Amino acid sequence: MGEKKHEWSRPARRVRAGRAGLLFGGLGFGLCLIGVAGLALWNVQVLWRANGPVRETADNFLHEVAAGDTDRAYDKLCRQARGKWSVVGFGSWVRTPPQVRGYEITDVSVATRRGVPHATVKVRLTRDGGASEDRTLPIVQEDGRWRICGDPF
Repeated sequence: MGEKKHEWSRPARRVRAGRAGLLFGGLGFGLCLIGVAGLALWNVQVLWRANGPVRETADNFLHEVAAGDTDRAYDKLCRQARGKWSVVGFGSWVRTPPQVRGYEITDVSVATRRGVPHATVKVRLTRDGGASEDRTLPIVQEDGRWRICGDPF
């Protein structure tokens, strides 16, 4: 008698929609993480590279103020600050005793707010008679240049 051979076979494997969805969801999440990390790295590079130019802007401004060259110092002010003072008014204000005779930059901080870089520079001003005081210079970026903004004294 002929025995009938049974062929055993596995049932066809079905890819379950749930697993595929998890795979694609995980892949999408991974790509988002890579994008966030890239954006954070870009932000750090922008801030790191800005530290030198911000310090240089504050140094030049304070050097001109201490030297009495208020016209050149005025040119380093942002639009908002120039709108608050005229060239003559700024010069008179800076020359009001006790005048700034020296300075020391003690800290430079650069950050972004809503994607816009801004900075603060902490300085120790030395005035006529030797008195010193700590101040913070707000600095913003306008037209690709860093400018002193707000009330620096």
